[in-house]
Amino acid sequence: MDPMCSLFGDESEPRSEKKKRRPSRPTSLDLRPRLPPEVEEGNVEYKLKLLNPSPSRFEHLVTQMKWRLQEGGGEAIYEIGVEDSGMMAGLTEDELKRSLYTLNRMAEKLGATTSILRERDIEGDGEIRKAAEVLVRKVPDDQQFLDLRLAVLGNVDAGKSTLLGVLTQGELDNGRGRARLNMFRHLHEIQSGRTSSIGHEILGFDSHGNVINYNENRTAAEICESASKLITFIDLAGHQKYLKTTIFGLTGYNPDYTMLVISANTGIVGMTKEHLGLALALKLPIFIVISKTDLCSAVVTERTLKQVERVLKSPGCNRIPLRIENEDDAITAAANFNTDRITPIFRISSVSGENLDLLRRFLNVLPPPHSGKEQEQLMQELTEYQVDEMYTVPGAGTVVGGTLYRGVAREGDSLLIGPNEAGSFLPVSVNTVHRNRAPCRVVKAGQTATLALGDVDRTVLRKGMVLLSPELQPVSCLEFEAEVLLLFHTTYICKGFQTTVHVGNVCQTAIIDEVEDGYITINQKRHMRFRFVKHPEYLREGTRLLFREGRTKGIGTVTKVFPYTPVDR
Repeated sequence: MDPMCSLFGDESEPRSEKKKRRPSRPTSLDLRPRLPPEVEEGNVEYKLKLLNPSPSRFEHLVTQMKWRLQEGGGEAIYEIGVEDSGMMAGLTEDELKRSLYTLNRMAEKLGATTSILRERDIEGDGEIRKAAEVLVRKVPDDQQFLDLRLAVLGNVDAGKSTLLGVLTQGELDNGRGRARLNMFRHLHEIQSGRTSSIGHEILGFDSHGNVINYNENRTAAEICESASKLITFIDLAGHQKYLKTTIFGLTGYNPDYTMLVISANTGIVGMTKEHLGLALALKLPIFIVISKTDLCSAVVTERTLKQVERVLKSPGCNRIPLRIENEDDAITAAANFNTDRITPIFRISSVSGENLDLLRRFLNVLPPPHSGKEQEQLMQELTEYQVDEMYTVPGAGTVVGGTLYRGVAREGDSLLIGPNEAGSFLPVSVNTVHRNRAPCRVVKAGQTATLALGDVDRTVLRKGMVLLSPELQPVSCLEFEAEVLLLFHTTYICKGFQTTVHVGNVCQTAIIDEVEDGYITINQKRHMRFRFVKHPEYLREGTRLLFREGRTKGIGTVTKVFPYTPVDR
């Protein structure tokens, strides 16, 4: 059985199967005062000392910092007092002070800012020496701030919306859900206390790591103007009957990271395992937040922690759980979060405020998921914008909201939107562009925005459409092939099986017309041919796919798209 399948299947398993597997356990972290050797790529730079560099040496250091900032998408981490091998040699207090002064001069030359994340005392040879870890941040010239998208998962009543209310509003909860009221979008959500739609909230940090939120009556535009880094929370539903909405949020909104919230007094129940399995199947980095620690004793919280650690260490996850106990742990976890192995675990209370400062520290240091080089490659491609929401705004006409996956979108651009029910694309023009409720002129790959399309008939628009550059000469498809891994099914799947397919922002029922070898069972990979039931869609080869029907779930990759023409229907 594939290890990931255990996250979607039954809890029980024959004892003989458990004896056969004997999985290897992840090794524990090495916490000695030594870092991994420096690598040429990435946004981390080791410097033993920076003392009175010559003009030519200083220019070389500035160029090196510019490269590290580009690799980190606007952020770089400098380890001062550390050799290239990773050995923490340390500096005297005077040497460290002069090195930090040189580092500040380098940053000022590039228009960047520095903030000390932590200092370490290193004992050796009878004296105490110091090493410092410094965050260098520079918002790219063509951007207003660094932007990360964070999807929030968890079972119903785990405290997701309450936690987001506390983080974004700057006030603790009263224990009866007051903080979550600003998160809800519908009356029935306020009455039931349960999220049923996809909500968006923002949390900002300035260049020194200070929190910027809605406290002190700030508006969204003021937060965006003051922040150098912005975290956009995507609040997803936890109830089982809203699973379709939750999956759409994970596939359509393209989050960079995921936060799984688990209540300390209930542990892993309901949809918790399901959400964890979805995040891992979509290869989204994930960290855990144990909430409501004020409601239960330390014994109950510890029991929940051990339950979470047991699931993370299981073959289905194969992760290294890291409990965040202090600020040093939070910074270490953020710096190593992109390794796909470490899973930080926070224990917080939205009522007492316990450890919320550690969570904020972690979010401030959290690195962008893509390097500057990858971002530039995406920007050089032709425009592809996926439509997730539609609005009618007085004075602006039809407005669409979504994510720009590739290329650049500007005011005045002429694009194609579709496919409609006939499988064709219609020409439209972008009148205005907004990001985080503030006007802007340009949107780049990986950013979310709303585009005003003027007098376009809203009745012909729907979720799942795309805005594309005319140079792509796009074609829609009604049928496609995919290589699929079946995660869970009680028997087997063959020709004629109907399922709901999620590919990016596309969500539609499809029929399986062909299966390699005639059938597929759990933990098998097969090539399958799907046919949409309602209308054609726009798909790209190589896109990740997720399908579900009841408890049946599978993941895969689109391998071939068959162009659609009206004659084929």
